[in-house]
Amino acid sequence: MSKRIFGWAARITAAVAVMGLGVVTPALAEPLFPSGPDIPGVPAIVPTPSPCPVVEARACMRLSTNEAWLVDNGRVIFGPTPISHGMAGYETPPAVTRISFKREFHWSTMHNAPMRWATFFNGDMAFHVGPVDSKSHGCVRMTEDGAHRFFDYLKPGDITQVIE
Repeated sequence: MSKRIFGWAARITAAVAVMGLGVVTPALAEPLFPSGPDIPGVPAIVPTPSPCPVVEARACMRLSTNEAWLVDNGRVIFGPTPISHGMAGYETPPAVTRISFKREFHWSTMHNAPMRWATFFNGDMAFHVGPVDSKSHGCVRMTEDGAHRFFDYLKPGDITQVIE
């Protein structure tokens, strides 16, 4: 009987040792998602720094890559999201500006066009829903999701930055 108990005790000890080693042993491979999974709604594990140098900016747009981000304390919290911007003669200028006002449903009297989720940031320029595959008259066109997120997150007075 003692051999039987000793046999079971040895098996249980071996099993615990094997399971314990798996828990204590550090991972030797690179993580599967170094900055977090690219899954909508799942935040990055390590927050990505903002591409814009102004840390106080709550919105950042890079014209050269047609991308925009929402930022909190210098860290990206949303984006990149695709954008389009001003065509020749109507360029969206690189600048640091503030959000002036927002309109959920705005109608452009200058261009006789709807501007859903309009968030104005540089005079008559705004982030709003529009085709991201064609240039605008200076506004920043965004997808429905991007424009809605910018509208919900940004408040009048928030700083925005447009970079080349």
